[in-house]
Amino acid sequence: MDHPSGVPSQDFDPIFESTRQGQEFIAQVHQKMSKLVQEFANGEINRTQFHRLYDRYQRQIMTVAQLIAESDPSTWRNAITETEDTMHLKKRLTAKAVGMSVYDNNSGMPIETLGEFAVDPELIVPMLSSYRSAAAEIFRAGMRSTEMENGQWLCFVPGEFTTLIALFSLEPSDNQLEMVERMHQDFEKANRHALEGGHADASQLAYPFYSFVQQRAKPESDQEDA
Repeated sequence: MDHPSGVPSQDFDPIFESTRQGQEFIAQVHQKMSKLVQEFANGEINRTQFHRLYDRYQRQIMTVAQLIAESDPSTWRNAITETEDTMHLKKRLTAKAVGMSVYDNNSGMPIETLGEFAVDPELIVPMLSSYRSAAAEIFRAGMRSTEMENGQWLCFVPGEFTTLIALFSLEPSDNQLEMVERMHQDFEKANRHALEGGHADASQLAYPFYSFVQQRAKPESDQEDA
């Protein structure tokens, strides 16, 4: 009786077959690594995601290669079994917009705060003062982001009339930062008349980033149902 692969059963070598499958697995992981590199280059994932996933792929390749080189390579599949798959790991390490606050550039006072923006004003005020003291330089340079002691990230997005401060659960990807910057530009365009006159009523303004914060504050099940 022939083996399912078409090879006569008496010629089927399980060790050779395990080695071949292991080498195919290594080639597939190399492809995943290349895709991961491209995703980071495109700004689709953050550094934490890149480092954790790249390290995971690297360990898988080294483990399988080592077991293939040993006398019994049939154990390589069990050796790389992990409790969390790539998709869930990437999702868990994706930055979420926790909260956002818009500050008036002239007064340095907050116009509106959305989400859970539990950041000590004593931390915010000096940073805003630095923006105002070197406005031209800072504004040409664009946004700034910094990691806080608790692992969250603060992103400062300067504009003509206001500065948007976004609080993320983790380091945001370049794509997320670009999205926040674009939303802030739309905020200033949509509310230009009120902001230009210096009499902005927070309850009358339009907030392009409102749903961006609210959606990420919902439980995942609610987001899927929405």
